[in-house]
Amino acid sequence: MHAPHAPEHLLAARLPRWLLPDQWPHHGGQPALADLHLAQGRVLGMAPHDSAFTPPAGTAWNLAGALVLPGLVDAHTHLDKAFTLPRMGTVKPGLLGAIDAMMVDRQSWTEADVRARAGRALQWACEAGTVHLRTHCDWWEPQAQPLAWNVLRELAQEWAGRLTLERVALIPLHLYAERETALRLARTVAASGPGALLGGFVHSTNWNPQALRNLFEAAQLHGLNVDLHVDEELHPGAQGLATTAALLQELSFEGHVVCGHTCALAAQDEATALATLDAVAQAPITLVTLPITNLLLQDAVTGRTPRQRGLTLVKEAHARGIPVLVASDNVQDPFCPVGSFDPLEALATGVLAAQLDAPFDRWSEALCRADWLGRGPRALPLQPGSSADLIVFHQADGWGFPSRTQSRLVLRQGRVASGQANAAWLTSSSSISTLARSLA
Repeated sequence: MHAPHAPEHLLAARLPRWLLPDQWPHHGGQPALADLHLAQGRVLGMAPHDSAFTPPAGTAWNLAGALVLPGLVDAHTHLDKAFTLPRMGTVKPGLLGAIDAMMVDRQSWTEADVRARAGRALQWACEAGTVHLRTHCDWWEPQAQPLAWNVLRELAQEWAGRLTLERVALIPLHLYAERETALRLARTVAASGPGALLGGFVHSTNWNPQALRNLFEAAQLHGLNVDLHVDEELHPGAQGLATTAALLQELSFEGHVVCGHTCALAAQDEATALATLDAVAQAPITLVTLPITNLLLQDAVTGRTPRQRGLTLVKEAHARGIPVLVASDNVQDPFCPVGSFDPLEALATGVLAAQLDAPFDRWSEALCRADWLGRGPRALPLQPGSSADLIVFHQADGWGFPSRTQSRLVLRQGRVASGQANAAWLTSSSSISTLARSLA
């Protein structure tokens, strides 16, 4: 017998603690397993597993404690650059060397080339279970839109219903130095359709506090949220994040700001770094850490083993209530030769590099909170009425997570989108209850 293609009930699922209400029961120190009830592609509700519940035949999967997460969010990627590495020669180590290699390669880009590579990336992301993806798009000319910008807009329209695709105009900070240019750039981005954000590359090599002010004032005027590459370096004097937090307070910024990388926090003295995080906690800022790429690019010198990890202070940010997301960043381009647009790969790297404890129960939240990408009401996934976008990890467990998560079943609006359902999930409720109690 085959498992139903669109189950109405997912019984005995192991959900992460962050997703459960405070009063959720526990057994043996572990959260009680959950029953999820679905209808017409939406979540009706969830409750602690009820062994007496007997759904109509053929409508339920008994998951026997298999791990379940909401659909994934990949908050920081570069679809325009993806899969360019095979056509490049030797790339100099470090961030600036990767930028040099990309500047040469982009001269031969065509719309067809970008579409093919970005489309492949979206397919991989969709198969991984990602439902919301944000991509940065290199924007080097103050007067002209990059050819990738419209391609990404078209792809966002084509993938709507399967995956939400947002686009960030990744503009070097020096292009905001003149206020009129900043306003023109923001106006162009705002007019380019939904899902567009103003962005900037903020680094000690192009540091200009007035340009950063112009960026935020232009975004404010045109109603744009902002997403920055900021302090992607191990220079203790980097001021991008601290200045961003101060400007947002001064300007009473009405939008939301995402700051990716912020590696310099790890190179600063403790008092300076923590004071910056205290200010970030008072501002509408979400941090995104990119462990795979930052481990590769930071402290990179040919023939020398790196001494520094290049990560931002994720534990300290989390302790202050600052939203922290983990994302893929670059995939198979000069910035990073590996990756597969699976955010769980980034989390697995971050677990080791940042020594993160309880990765399933605590840090999986950093892969699932699309609401942290905008300024609005905070809402946990899987609330009644939300889309039934779910991932079932039938080979993993909560102790070794994210190990053995490559094999997964992806549900979109309650229906199987990728992966293989397990006929054993149709086991009777009585036998599943016995197994669930042994797992709890």
